[in-house]
Amino acid sequence: MTEEPRDRSALSGDTVPAAPSVISVMLIVSDADAAVAWYRTALGATELWNLGGVAGLEIGGAPFYLHQVNPENPTETSPGQVGVTSTRIEVFIDDPDTFIERAVAAGAVAGAAIEDHRVPWGTHRQGGFTDPFGHNWSVGDKSPLSSFPR
Repeated sequence: MTEEPRDRSALSGDTVPAAPSVISVMLIVSDADAAVAWYRTALGATELWNLGGVAGLEIGGAPFYLHQVNPENPTETSPGQVGVTSTRIEVFIDDPDTFIERAVAAGAVAGAAIEDHRVPWGTHRQGGFTDPFGHNWSVGDKSPLSSFPR
């Protein structure tokens, strides 16, 4: 197996450095307009763009996307259609208690209560909820998405 160059500009001869990789999350929802409104109100999301049926949002600079169910693509169904979700969205924010309380007040179903957990990156507070579109959210105060020990 050969290793690919880290800087994709080396492949094309360009001198512009390659952009970092990005992983995005796209939530399939039954009603994109209702979902945009709910995520804005309940979670304080900011709308980046909206193409009608597909929208880009962000919470505190962390982007995610919504896509309305497309009946012509049976692989993209909402949790409400299939009765289950296999993905958990995790958000890390300074005040997880208030974030969860706001979501529940706007119609989310409370999940795991916020508890302190001892993890390799320190004491971590985390709880959760299920949004009205069937997506499970875990909300914590410290992200494990960097090297540790810190």
